[in-house]
Amino acid sequence: MMHIAGVAAVTDETFAQEVLAAEGPVLVDFTADWCPPCHQMAPVLADIAREEAHRLTVVSLDVDHNPETQAAYGVLSMPTLMVFRGGEPVKAVVGARGKTRLLRDLEDVL
Repeated sequence: MMHIAGVAAVTDETFAQEVLAAEGPVLVDFTADWCPPCHQMAPVLADIAREEAHRLTVVSLDVDHNPETQAAYGVLSMPTLMVFRGGEPVKAVVGARGKTRLLRDLEDVL
């Protein structure tokens, strides 16, 4: 399973506690080891996790090992980045992108 510095891995078992019950917004990276764009996103997500820690939690979920959560949110393409707030998904973006564009895409939900 791919590990990103500063980004906690969540599972089907821990998703409700770590994401749905979280205080502030949580960015979930739906990822897979076999996905080249997911690997491109790793340093971007590590930077965002570090720089935006005061207002955003970043976690990653391996879809191959956690099919229940992937199915529950209808995630079909990797990477899918989904922001949850108050237990609900409030924004989703699909595909790799640079840090500046990703932060701009997420601005309205942070």
